[in-house]
Amino acid sequence: MPAAPDVASDRGLTRVEWLICTVAGLGFAFDLYESLMTALIVGPSLTALGHLTPGTADFNLWVGLFFFVPVVTGGICGLLGGYLTDIFGRRRVLVWSILLYSVSAAAAAYATSLTTLLLLRCATLAGVCVEAVAAVAWIAELFPVPVRREKILGFTQACYPVGGILVSGAYYLAVTYGDLLPEIRGSHDAWRYTLLSGLIPAFPLIVLRPFLPESPLWRSQRGVGTLQRPHVGELFRPALRARTVAIVLAAACTLAIPYAALQHTPRIVPGIVKRAVTSPREVQQMVSAVFLVQEIGSVAGRLLFAMLVIRIVGRRRLLRVFLIPALLVFPWVFFFAARDGLLAFATGVFFAQALFNGLHSFWGNYLPQVFPTRLRATGESLAMNLGGRVMAVTAAMMTTQLSSVVPGSDAAMRFANAAGTTAVVVLVGGAVISRWLPEPASAHLPQ
Repeated sequence: MPAAPDVASDRGLTRVEWLICTVAGLGFAFDLYESLMTALIVGPSLTALGHLTPGTADFNLWVGLFFFVPVVTGGICGLLGGYLTDIFGRRRVLVWSILLYSVSAAAAAYATSLTTLLLLRCATLAGVCVEAVAAVAWIAELFPVPVRREKILGFTQACYPVGGILVSGAYYLAVTYGDLLPEIRGSHDAWRYTLLSGLIPAFPLIVLRPFLPESPLWRSQRGVGTLQRPHVGELFRPALRARTVAIVLAAACTLAIPYAALQHTPRIVPGIVKRAVTSPREVQQMVSAVFLVQEIGSVAGRLLFAMLVIRIVGRRRLLRVFLIPALLVFPWVFFFAARDGLLAFATGVFFAQALFNGLHSFWGNYLPQVFPTRLRATGESLAMNLGGRVMAVTAAMMTTQLSSVVPGSDAAMRFANAAGTTAVVVLVGGAVISRWLPEPASAHLPQ
């Protein structure tokens, strides 16, 4: 049954509202831009800085560390960021977190050791994790009318995959034309230029920051003294405990999907194309091309969610619209399509990525509706960072370790089998836990 129409949702956006949506969309896009760099740069950087050979146990261990340590660090910092967002305001934390991930990503381009690169990636993911929580709370409270809020959250989150497309393009350009650019640390390594491009979002943010309003709901409660200091422990008191546990576990399972499988496609593609191309540059160009197709799938998934979110009232039902098909698509992609050639695999990851992005958008729309204002960012942060980062990223370690023991014709096929196995495990977990997710009491945000 579709949601009831809101008259206020039919009017056009004001200039300030367009600015808010632009900054939120920019933040979401570059969240993914900075995050997906890991998938593209980890292999070449391990070879260049660590002199490690793909497929070896040491190489797989470092791949796991680069997927695991920065995300866990970011998740822990994100928990603190949610707390700070409830104390100091949504806009302030949003701005500083974007600056943190931009500057640290650019600094990583000049790393001279794997340890330094890993530490700077930790700083980048810390900024990303904090920004994501602050942005969702900010947008949700700036647009209190339910249907309007759902639309704007849906469509601004649709900017996430734009970041994936942009980073795929940046990596392709760096691989193809890097020799024409000034050297970084005495080389023309494409992974260094890709990291340096992470500085881009800092520039528009510096210009637009003075024009951004604070959340009026947060500001009004703070002004009259009703905004009490948030405590994470409150989320585990009897009134909220059951919903908090169910939400964190469900978020952990569904948001583990990229760590389990999707972010490993750049290590699977070379094994698929190795008989067709011989040049390392051609291989990396094919990697970037498949990654681009994958991120176009992200756009499709986000737009599909934005259209469905105002038509499907039941939140559990909306989640299962994406979760149940994923249970069929992911095993096919990684167990079968990876063996059928590049076209089949690229087509499969398009649909797999679309389904995951529908699941990711779900949390951005759902979480503001289940936590009160003074705990909103803290609750969102617990779900997205403890569940969606710290717990979910263990799937990356599971995949990389399984890839050393599962059967397969070569290293790439073993990685595909491991990714498919881990994806099935987390998807089944998400489907089971989803039955305990609470339905929001009202379409309006709880006070």
